[in-house]
Amino acid sequence: MDSYSQSALRFNLLSSEVMSARAREFCMLLQGRRSVRSFSDRPVSRDLVEQAILTAGTAPSGAHREPWHFVAVSDPEIKSKIRKAAEKEERESYERRMSDEWLAALQPLGTDWQKPFLDVAPWLVVCFAKNVGDDGKKNYYVQESCGIACGLFIAAIHNLGLVTLTHTPSPMRFLGEILNRPKHERAFILFPVGYPAENAMVPNLTRKSKKQLITWEEGQKNPRAGP
Repeated sequence: MDSYSQSALRFNLLSSEVMSARAREFCMLLQGRRSVRSFSDRPVSRDLVEQAILTAGTAPSGAHREPWHFVAVSDPEIKSKIRKAAEKEERESYERRMSDEWLAALQPLGTDWQKPFLDVAPWLVVCFAKNVGDDGKKNYYVQESCGIACGLFIAAIHNLGLVTLTHTPSPMRFLGEILNRPKHERAFILFPVGYPAENAMVPNLTRKSKKQLITWEEGQKNPRAGP
C-alpha cells in the first residue's frame, strides 16, 4: 500500500492577544451571515467563485479521499433548466410529499415551491458527493466530508461579501442529468451565489445562546503537580 511522504508542519504560533482578536473578528463576521432568497443579477467574477470553491477544497475528508466535485453554472439556459426541474420537484414536495409538521416548521420562513433565484443569481454552484473516487476506489465519510467542505464554501462566500443559500430540492437526480455528471456522483447541495437584491428581506431569527449551544466538561482546571 502506498503511503504519503511526511513533511514538517508549517505552523505560526500566535500570541494570545492576536488569537483572541482574530477569533472575535471572525465570529462577528459570520454572525452577519444570512441565507438569502432574493438575489440581484449583478455579475460576479468567475475568479471569486473559484476562490470560494478552492477554499471549500481545503476541508478534511475521510482518508483524504476528497469525495466532492463542484460544478459552477452561469449559462442562463442551463440555469433555466435547473429552475424548471427544481420547481417541479419542489411543487410535488410542498403539495404532496411534506408532512404537516414539516410544512409548519417551514411556515415562519415564508418559503414555497417557487424558486426564482435559480434564474436570477449570477452563479449556481452544485456540490456533488462521490461515494466512489475517479480511481474506482471507495470513498469514506462522504456525507461528513462534503458537509464540512460546503460549510467552508458558505463561510468563504460570506467573507467575499456575497450571499448564498443551501438549496436542496428532493430528489436532486435532475442536477446530475442536466450537468452531465458521472453516475457515481450525486448532488449534495445547490448554492445560488451573488449579491442580494436591493429589497432583499430575511426572517427575524435568533441563534442559540451560549448556554444553549455549549456544554463545558473541563474537569479540574489547575491540578497540583506531583503525588
